Amino acid sequence: MFHNPFPSHQESNQNSKALLKMMNQYHAHDDLFPNQCTSSLVQEIDAPLSLVWSLVRQFDNPQAYKLFIKNCTMTAGDGGIGSVREVMVVSGLPAETSRERLDKLDDDLHVMEFSIIGGDHRLVNYQSTTTLHEDDGGRSDQTVVIESYVVDIPPDSSEMDTCLFADTIVACNLRSLAKISEKMARKVQVPPAA
Repeated sequence: MFHNPFPSHQESNQNSKALLKMMNQYHAHDDLFPNQCTSSLVQEIDAPLSLVWSLVRQFDNPQAYKLFIKNCTMTAGDGGIGSVREVMVVSGLPAETSRERLDKLDDDLHVMEFSIIGGDHRLVNYQSTTTLHEDDGGRSDQTVVIESYVVDIPPDSSEMDTCLFADTIVACNLRSLAKISEKMARKVQVPPAA
């Protein structure tokens, strides 16, 4: 399953090329095993990249915008590459915990990759890549976030059901990231009362 990486409104050719480059460099998962599926989701956010990145890059605080996380404890590292976190999932989901390792964190290119390495859930061998970049159409107050993943398809499931489950979680998290970032950006832009 693969989602259209381009936002629905008409964009400049330059912006479309930049998005395509990001997709090809970080989100092309051509080396899948037969028991794996992948998907990519895109979220436009009306907030500066630096503000959005400040939330995304917090490996030790994913609950800053991820809705399905109750709390997070670092079990190894300090939030840098190689760090491991133990995430407690909110009740109501078919999971309780997830152990996750930070594989890449690039503050210059705005790229984060992590893998799920344990826990009690259906997302086995889950690998996530998130990239951010500014709208190349001249809007420095807009950020495009692309998140893709690769995950094993459970034996009792189908590719469609597995991607639908993972897509739902990722899409909810991206919408939450947008809502929180845009709210923070509005607070920064409000002029002081005279």
